[in-house]
Amino acid sequence: MSSLSWGTAEPHLPILLVVVPLFGALLVTFLRRGILAWALTLAVTFVLPLIAISLLAKVLQTGQPIIYEIGNWPAPIGIVYKVDQLAAYVLCVISMIGAVIMPFARRSIAAEIQEPAQSWYYAMYLLCLTGLLGIVITGDAFNAFVFLEISSLATYVLIALGRHRRALLSAYQYLIMGTIGATLYIIGVGLLYVVTGTLNFDDIATRLGPAIADPGYRNAVLTALGFIFVGVSLKLALFPMHVWLPNAYAYAPSVATAFLAGTATKAAIYLFIRVIFSVFGIALAIDSLPIPLVLIILSIAAMFLASFSAVFEENAKRMLAYSSIAQVGYIMLGIALANEASLTGSLAHIANHAVMKTALFLALGAVFYRIGSVMYDDMAGIGRKMPLTMGAFAVAGIGLMGTPGTAGFISKWYLGIGAIDAGHYSIVFMIVASSLISVIYIGRITEVVWFRAPSESAKTAKEAPLSMLIPLWLLAGATVYLGFDTQATVDVSAKAAEVLLGGIR
Repeated sequence: MSSLSWGTAEPHLPILLVVVPLFGALLVTFLRRGILAWALTLAVTFVLPLIAISLLAKVLQTGQPIIYEIGNWPAPIGIVYKVDQLAAYVLCVISMIGAVIMPFARRSIAAEIQEPAQSWYYAMYLLCLTGLLGIVITGDAFNAFVFLEISSLATYVLIALGRHRRALLSAYQYLIMGTIGATLYIIGVGLLYVVTGTLNFDDIATRLGPAIADPGYRNAVLTALGFIFVGVSLKLALFPMHVWLPNAYAYAPSVATAFLAGTATKAAIYLFIRVIFSVFGIALAIDSLPIPLVLIILSIAAMFLASFSAVFEENAKRMLAYSSIAQVGYIMLGIALANEASLTGSLAHIANHAVMKTALFLALGAVFYRIGSVMYDDMAGIGRKMPLTMGAFAVAGIGLMGTPGTAGFISKWYLGIGAIDAGHYSIVFMIVASSLISVIYIGRITEVVWFRAPSESAKTAKEAPLSMLIPLWLLAGATVYLGFDTQATVDVSAKAAEVLLGGIR
């Protein structure tokens, strides 16, 4: 792209971040060959990180959010897209994960999904990506609901395309839970609209202050907060509202599982942070409400109970699914503690966990490509046949434990500092103790794949293709790199945390 055309497009980058994958999904539906659908999807997903990085660079350079008015109608009359430091950071995470997966997808999808359905898979992939990016970039509460439903509807199809017959049941279970979550969210938004007369996040925050002076309106605002809290918590799989996630991850196509684990819950967590800090936190003294205590209790429960569940799993994808629930607990714990260090750790963990968990699921996707199973008994001894694949799995697994020198350690370090700053010294012990449980379930699968006698399936396995190994090792390498160079994660997260905390009461 020439400098002239880029300069012309630059003011419209926020809308392009949504329009490009949306129209890409439309075009993919007209393609009947899987290889053509994959090639178009690859091109689209490779453009998106360039746009997201450009937005982040501009926001960091100017220190001011980018406001894009749809149709040149300013808020609150029109819908606006708002890109501040936090939004740009999460946009980069989602778009990069979406892009790095695509080279891996060609062989994996061809093996797991029949030719007529492959183009539909890629269309749903782009549509889901559209919804996730839209959730992050929009400045309108109802528009966030629309994008939430776009991503959810596409996700149901992605899960249902899994090879196992239980994929349909898993998609149906997620549909039920997702519909409940979306309904609760939109009820909360409706109450806010009744109180404030606007749907723009910034305007809602501004008008809530005077509104809650009226006791009747205050009750309505607190009710709205409760509905939105539960609705978004269902979407981000906060314990105990996580029941849809293990089966969804276990029976979806391998690439879909990796994509959803790295992006879907992250977009929902972003929406939760945006609503709690940038909307309610401006008008209400959140720490005077029971929300932080409830979040701390649920987060700690997730860290331990989900990790214990992972220890006893025999299906590697379900094991990692329960691990994801525990990792969501770490992120939400930092949000609950609500100081600069803890929030920095949570925001950094959004990126760090996305990198590590995507790598882990891609490694399992490569195993599934070779032997058609991710059950422990079938994976026994496969590390000797697929050393590069399982080596990358081991690197990402070490990061997930929080080992020094990896991205996972950085996140938990800041969470620990945040707990100390908040005076909760016992939480530091809980962070360490729950991390030790991850040593058990990662150690268990490591013992299975490296030290057991090869199973019948493993005996005939061979190393994954290069197109799978390159994205896998890029993510494994990033797990280590981000443990030393934290400029792209911690520095940006710290600035975003400072802005978020600076605006609350």
